[in-house]
Amino acid sequence: MAASNFKPLADRVLIKPLDEKEQVKNGIIIPDSAKEKPQEGEVIALGTGKLDDSGKRLEFTVKKGDKVLISKYGGTEVQVDNEKYLILREDDILGVIG
Repeated sequence: MAASNFKPLADRVLIKPLDEKEQVKNGIIIPDSAKEKPQEGEVIALGTGKLDDSGKRLEFTVKKGDKVLISKYGGTEVQVDNEKYLILREDDILGVIG
C-alpha cells in the first residue's frame, strides 16, 4: 500500500515528518535515538473532515503539500512502504510554515 492510497478518517491528517539536520555539538554526533521527535512535516493526505454539532462537515485549514509544525508528542507513528508517517488530528497541528 502506497501512502497516496492511504485515506485518513474524520479530522485526521497523514504527515510525513521532515528530517532534522544532523546535530553536532563539540564534534560529537548525536545518535538518532537521542534526538527529539521531529516537529515539522508535510501534509500527505487529509481525512473526510470533522462534523460540527449540527452535522455540517467542517473544512480543513491545511491542504495537501503544506509544510506544518506539529505537536511534539501528538499523533501515532505508522510505517507505509518502509517510510515513517504520523497520523494525527488537525488540532495537533500548531501552524503552517511559510
